[in-house]
Amino acid sequence: MLVIGLISGTSVDGIDAALVEISGATIDLDVQLLSGHTFPYPNALRQQILAVCGGTSISMADLAALDDAIATQFAQAAIAIQQHHPTAALIGSHGQTVFHRPLPLAPHSPHAASEPLAYSLQLGRGDLIARLTGIQTVSNFRVADIAAGGEGAPLVPKIDAYLLGSLHKTCCVQNLGGIGNVTYLPARSCDRWEERVLGWDTGPGNSLLDLAVSQLTNGEKTYDHAGEWAATGQAHTPLVEQWLQQPYFHQSPPKSTGRELFGAAYWQQCWQDCQAHGVTAAADILATLTDLTAASIAHSYRAFLPHLPDQVLLCGGGSKNQTLRQRLQQHLPELPILTTTEAGLNADFKEAIAFAVLAYWRVHHIPGNLPSVTGAAAAVLLGNIYASRHE
Repeated sequence: MLVIGLISGTSVDGIDAALVEISGATIDLDVQLLSGHTFPYPNALRQQILAVCGGTSISMADLAALDDAIATQFAQAAIAIQQHHPTAALIGSHGQTVFHRPLPLAPHSPHAASEPLAYSLQLGRGDLIARLTGIQTVSNFRVADIAAGGEGAPLVPKIDAYLLGSLHKTCCVQNLGGIGNVTYLPARSCDRWEERVLGWDTGPGNSLLDLAVSQLTNGEKTYDHAGEWAATGQAHTPLVEQWLQQPYFHQSPPKSTGRELFGAAYWQQCWQDCQAHGVTAAADILATLTDLTAASIAHSYRAFLPHLPDQVLLCGGGSKNQTLRQRLQQHLPELPILTTTEAGLNADFKEAIAFAVLAYWRVHHIPGNLPSVTGAAAAVLLGNIYASRHE
């Protein structure tokens, strides 16, 4: 089946679109990437999304208009990615997360009528994407897992398990988007291996770095290309150790996070901490923030994995940040660190590919979540299905 996967992550740098050919089900799942491209948001729309993610209040009418504007951009990306290819039969659209509230640290009794659920809101409604493209669309993937008592995130680990798992080796697949998240894959040769898959958000990926670069360049740049700026600076280890005391880093999985925690307010606190410690050179600030991402990942592995993996596979935009990769290697000197591209799965479009697979699983009635990862009570079908205008 020809399927399109669409996602814009917490970096809000654009829409990743992947056109893939999918066959099989789970253990025999096969995915071939035919085309992948990132379509940048118009700057005004990006700034509006970032403002809402940062807590700016808007009216319901403005929220509806923003939802439609994002959906329109997603639909245009879906149409464009099919150029010179046959028409896809299905779209899986994650949408744009603008708010994510994980489960509280101390949930109520499981028997309490008012037991809280997590909450997650993605804009870019699937019904409009289906209408504009004429292609059946699956979206709103997180709510079914949340209804089952899960965090609603991360949802990619099951795809990682079937596309990147090894018969005899353990592996950590580390996504470096705005937020970092890990999938721990046990060897498939162990008993009930799928139930042993783990995953959680490790903390900031590129989010703090991007905010810092934007402020330090007065908005002229939005990210540190390949980590070249940070490479000229010196990380301030005492500050990194101070920042690692943030309670999220010590919270046991299942857990998820977002810009609600590691966003603009957190960056401003980091900025003030840098000034207080005499870390004032822009390159040193970026080097210290880069080391925070690397150190938080290494801490997460040592604190929460049953044991360190045989290898680490990086993906997402941060996998191109050579300084971040070097710092992570220094914190995990005993582990080979590669990219998923080197393992056969495109590191730039892995998340978009994942939501194509989740949509494919949805229409084939295959559950998409892993309760061992999200904390849900059961494996469930993920996503709402919207028919095309031709159906």
